[in-house]
Amino acid sequence: MKFPYELFISLKYLKGRHKQRFVSLITLISVLGVIVGVMTLIIVLAVMSGFQREIRSKILGINAHIFVLNLRGPFANYEKITQQVKEVKNVVAVAPFVYSQVMISSGQRVAGAVLKGIEPDTTARVTNLKSTLKLGNLNCLKDEPKTKKGQTLPAIILGKELAKNLGVWIGDEVSVISPFGQITPMGQIPKVKKFLVYGIFVTGMYEYDSSLAYINLKEAQSFFDLGNAVSGLEVKVKDIFKAKKIAQQIQKRLGFPFWTRDWMDMYKSLFSALKLEKVTMFIILSLIVVVAAFNIASTLIMMVMEKKKDIAILKAMGATDKNILKIFVFQGLIIGLIGTAIGLMGGLGICLLLKHYHFIHLPQDVYYISTLPVEIKFTDVFFVCVGAIILSLLGTIYPAKQAARLDPVEAIRYE
Repeated sequence: MKFPYELFISLKYLKGRHKQRFVSLITLISVLGVIVGVMTLIIVLAVMSGFQREIRSKILGINAHIFVLNLRGPFANYEKITQQVKEVKNVVAVAPFVYSQVMISSGQRVAGAVLKGIEPDTTARVTNLKSTLKLGNLNCLKDEPKTKKGQTLPAIILGKELAKNLGVWIGDEVSVISPFGQITPMGQIPKVKKFLVYGIFVTGMYEYDSSLAYINLKEAQSFFDLGNAVSGLEVKVKDIFKAKKIAQQIQKRLGFPFWTRDWMDMYKSLFSALKLEKVTMFIILSLIVVVAAFNIASTLIMMVMEKKKDIAILKAMGATDKNILKIFVFQGLIIGLIGTAIGLMGGLGICLLLKHYHFIHLPQDVYYISTLPVEIKFTDVFFVCVGAIILSLLGTIYPAKQAARLDPVEAIRYE
């Protein structure tokens, strides 16, 4: 394969001579600009993608992909509805649930919470609640454990932060207070029932760990006077990104008054904000590469001014405008490729370090997660690298055209 002489001359010019150290320094700064821009973009986009993935996995770990609800409130005969939902294509599992807001007290401490009644076996197939339990097990909701005093109490599972706020742990008693109490001659009295803390779960999301509590489905139905009714059904599907389509199929199959909500609708504002933030960060940080492209342009402009005599000689020897154009385009391309390659290796290297060693910690109650997450996406890396090279090439257009238009007679007239 014939080595193009334009590329050879470009490499020669980039090396520079002793008298051209200033131009070589500007070239080095241009390369560093591309390196910093590419590296920063790769790291930031990987962190943003990791943050989205981590939030999504935590949300879907404790919640189902689709919720089936009734416009009229709790509904009975949920076994029949469950069977109908299971017949919809791509539905993996279905679990009934009851939920309501309550107050939980222990001694002098009181906290608001969402009490959720579940069936341990079916819920384990729909959510990852079983894997989030750090103490106790999900099967405790099937039985009625005994306290130290020999009193039989139903079990309750609390989030770690909720347990901390109440000052309780495994084996302690708590009182659950329902706002929908009993009607008496003295007025409405809140309904109170004691439970035994038999499990502690940690999702990693402060919002859930500080406000969720689980009890047995039958206990919840009895406590809220629902009879055999449930608040709704939780549905797990094969592909989480097809949840909206499957939810529409379920709603169509069940008809009025049933309605469905998928996880995308429930957390639409959160994920839209994360996506917008990622795009904004990409645009802002791309300006670093744009500045590097201007540096490349200024380097080549100075190079053209210093190499007027060389360009004139090359043209006198038979080089065409196209050949001269290629020389300076190759220079910008080489700067872009070197900067992009080093920036790519540096960005991926830092991402791998962040991914494996987790040396940056975050306040969990603010960011939902405790460490900085990283997810390297091929598409993000590809667009960053291609964008950096294209911007580097665009920076060569003006100086390369100026060099190609140079009149050799004018260039050597006063030499």
